[in-house]
Amino acid sequence: MANSSDKNAIWNSDGEILGNAPRWAAYRKQLNSEFPAPFKGGADTLAESMKKAVEMIDGLRPEPGGPAFLGNSSKLDYTYPEVKDCKIPEKSESLDAVMSDCVKLFKGMPDVSSPLTMSNVWPQPNNASIIASMLPLIFAPNIIEGEYAWNVHKAELESGGMLADLFGWESTKAGAVYTYGGSGCWLYGLKYALSRVFPGSREKGVRVDGKVLVSGQAHYCRQNATDWTGLGMDNVIVIPTDAESNKMDLKALEATLKDLTEKGIPVVEVVCTMGTTDASVFDPIADVRRLLDKYPNPAGYGKALLYADAVCGWSWQTFRHYDFEKNPLGFSAEALRVIRNNYEQIKGIHYADAVGIDFHKFGFSPYISSCFVYKDAAEFENIMRRGSYAYLQEVTPYNPMYYTLEVSRSAAGSLAGWATLKYLGLEGLQAVLGGILEVRLYMDSLVEKVPDMVVADPDNTGFITLFRVYPKGTDAREQFARELNDRASRADLIANNRFQQAVGEKMFEWYLSGHKINGKPSPHIAYSTGFRTASWNADGTDAEGTVYALKTYPMNVYNNSSVMDHVITCVLAARDEVEKEMNN
Repeated sequence: MANSSDKNAIWNSDGEILGNAPRWAAYRKQLNSEFPAPFKGGADTLAESMKKAVEMIDGLRPEPGGPAFLGNSSKLDYTYPEVKDCKIPEKSESLDAVMSDCVKLFKGMPDVSSPLTMSNVWPQPNNASIIASMLPLIFAPNIIEGEYAWNVHKAELESGGMLADLFGWESTKAGAVYTYGGSGCWLYGLKYALSRVFPGSREKGVRVDGKVLVSGQAHYCRQNATDWTGLGMDNVIVIPTDAESNKMDLKALEATLKDLTEKGIPVVEVVCTMGTTDASVFDPIADVRRLLDKYPNPAGYGKALLYADAVCGWSWQTFRHYDFEKNPLGFSAEALRVIRNNYEQIKGIHYADAVGIDFHKFGFSPYISSCFVYKDAAEFENIMRRGSYAYLQEVTPYNPMYYTLEVSRSAAGSLAGWATLKYLGLEGLQAVLGGILEVRLYMDSLVEKVPDMVVADPDNTGFITLFRVYPKGTDAREQFARELNDRASRADLIANNRFQQAVGEKMFEWYLSGHKINGKPSPHIAYSTGFRTASWNADGTDAEGTVYALKTYPMNVYNNSSVMDHVITCVLAARDEVEKEMNN
């Protein structure tokens, strides 16, 4: 260490920077206060600054009865691509200034905590998940291997155990990896499948056109996964869905499996979609497993993987041990019927080899907290294992660096999911899910009372109400039935699809402007441009033979019947405004 008497001394004997130190050292002395303190005691600028930042962002929240966006305007304060014309500042700025600028970025953003925000699967995170996901930002645990995460990686391990138990697997033999989203789970599933079916592909690459079988309701990230793995998007075979239920057609699946078997073409994986965003569709996974076992891959290939894409539907499994007869949480008869139906459809999830779930959907946690859960940890972790790394050592039993897609991984997602499971527990999750369902069913009942509105998907068992509004005086039920079932009404379907779009865009315009109806701000809702095909277009060959619908997704725990009453009032007002504009 340099002595304070040395000409070029920087530190004194206590390690303090001297007054005549070089400029870089002076900067360092100033910046020391801009990082978390290494020891307890004394002032911690992080805690003080976090408090300021939280207070500033809380200041963006509206007053009671305010709009569904943060701040006093929803206007974007930049233009594209000009926004990218910027440079790193030459001098450092104060923390307060940077945080003030940071908070300003949230102005105009949809307010996920507002009960008026119901445009999609976008729930407000619970407190435990928010706090838990913030803590790793301080000490930077990295779930690359044990040395850099230590006990923090228990959150991932225990999450895997809890979820495996929930699915009906043996928890100590299962495993889990938190990853970058539902698309990441899909990619993990496909890579697992490729490594299992084509063991040599890890060194030689994929050299066989193996097939991935999905239903027509499968998420579009199937294209991401097949593209990024090099398997190719053309190797996805879309199995038709049943016209009434939207589930994978088992006869079509069996015919495809039989054909591939006879041709000696291997199946890489079959993906069952277990709960879709809009239609809440569950593929019949138990029957899919039976057919997959009936038609094994040709000799020389490994066993095809059965993957459950349950990022939306997984949470219904929390009712696994619910007493539906005693109904201890007191759900309404209709809500209980829907809950039981959803559980009956998801409970076959134990037939899957791997499951993808999102806590940031029906786990009410922050982005990103997706979890890829696999039944056989020994198989997955061995066939995916890579070689050793010279600068990393195994100092704990858990070292996922050898088999994960990501190498550096934040613990934020795993802590958010783990904290949610512990904080809410099964009963808490049941209460939240059931409560949202009660609000959605109330919305359905409101739509049914309006002659010129109709629920477009009355058998939907999810949290969404998909509905259509027609010009005043229309018998909505009769009109929609014709459009759905009679090809001769194709022109009407297309025209009224455009009408739904116009009303949806008017609602969005009103939300952005803070437009009020009866003194209350308009809600933030959305519309779907084709959540299903018309019955007369079951083969999907007519691109315009799809059904548009307005939709409400009341994911907020503050949502209630009065909010939904207001939604109906606003939609009818928007309908009247659109009609007026069309007639002028």
